[in-house]
Amino acid sequence: MRKYYISMKDIKRYKVIQEWKEGKVKGREVCMVLGISYRQALRIRKRFREEGFEGLLRRFGSGRKSISKDTREEVKRLYTEVYGGRFNILHFKEKLEEIHDIKLSYGSVRNILMEGGLHRVRKRRRKFHKRRARMPKSGMLIQMDTSFHQWVEAIPEKWCLISMIDDATNEVVYARFFPRDTAFNNMEGIRSTIEKKGLFMSLYVDKASHFTTTRYGGLHYDVREEQKGTNIESALDELGITLITANSPQAKGRIERLFGFFQDRLINEIWLRGIKDYREANRFLKKEFIPWYNKRYNHKTTGNVYTPINGINLDLIFTKRYLRRVAKDNTISILGETIQLGPTGKKLNFVRAEVEVRMSPKNKIWILYKGNVILKTKLSKNNKILKKEKRIEEILKNRTPA
Repeated sequence: MRKYYISMKDIKRYKVIQEWKEGKVKGREVCMVLGISYRQALRIRKRFREEGFEGLLRRFGSGRKSISKDTREEVKRLYTEVYGGRFNILHFKEKLEEIHDIKLSYGSVRNILMEGGLHRVRKRRRKFHKRRARMPKSGMLIQMDTSFHQWVEAIPEKWCLISMIDDATNEVVYARFFPRDTAFNNMEGIRSTIEKKGLFMSLYVDKASHFTTTRYGGLHYDVREEQKGTNIESALDELGITLITANSPQAKGRIERLFGFFQDRLINEIWLRGIKDYREANRFLKKEFIPWYNKRYNHKTTGNVYTPINGINLDLIFTKRYLRRVAKDNTISILGETIQLGPTGKKLNFVRAEVEVRMSPKNKIWILYKGNVILKTKLSKNNKILKKEKRIEEILKNRTPA
């Protein structure tokens, strides 16, 4: 038998709902008098119609099955001993279901943790930004950004996570940890996405120097007002992909929220598996975490506009580009090395001609004259500049905790 507690508040609620039922007042006025939302008012009126006055009263000992003491203690133990008291409630609730076969509501888990002093309510100042509508089809807009964070707790230095997300579907099409945020590392992400999905229409990024030129001619700078694009701009232009730069982090809200999710979930998942280095972290990210994320948070669309590559030489496109003037001995200099140009079928020498030098991440060199490749070569393994860069990269990659 249920017990009820009747207060003056319940009597007031009864009178107001009764007048609403009889059409003497409107729903909006009911919400104002009772201090509740319109949806809550509709629920109360429904209970009143079905159960009468009893439907408005607070109940003690509702019909729901209570959670046993053993289950409560097990939840507290798992939270502190297995999950280190670090997971948010929703993440912990999902782990309880997936791994421990304990199925509880979000509210129940929250109450159990608060009961044990393991969770405190934190007041957060809410910021409201109007969200831009998604693109109607996948492949129309890809958002790309980098987040610096201590992703692996055993390594104190911050690494960067370069990620790309489809604006229409919310699919993470690329994500990888790097020790540094370089032009080549960003090129790898763009190229990997094109090889996997096809050519997309536009790329939305911030104003980092490897994406766009931000310096202009003026009194204190010896640069041209109309400068040539960056290496990434040139590559995208060659592929017909439009580069869009955002003026604020809020403009890239989709990927900014993704990084907030990653800094919460991904870090804890890496810690839970005992991963100690970024090589293993990248393997877990690619093989397990990203497929799980895409399966769970993917949005369906009516179609996609990705187009096949059709024999495009991506090796030649995703390169660093340099302009050089050919010397009198038919040579050019690049990164401290001298390269001899030979005659071609159309030209015996290129003295005083301007040529374009393209260098790949693997130090392959293409020399182009008026858009045509006139020489393919490779930088020496003993190149001092490259050896220094490689040494720095290896030190960062192989760093492990003491």
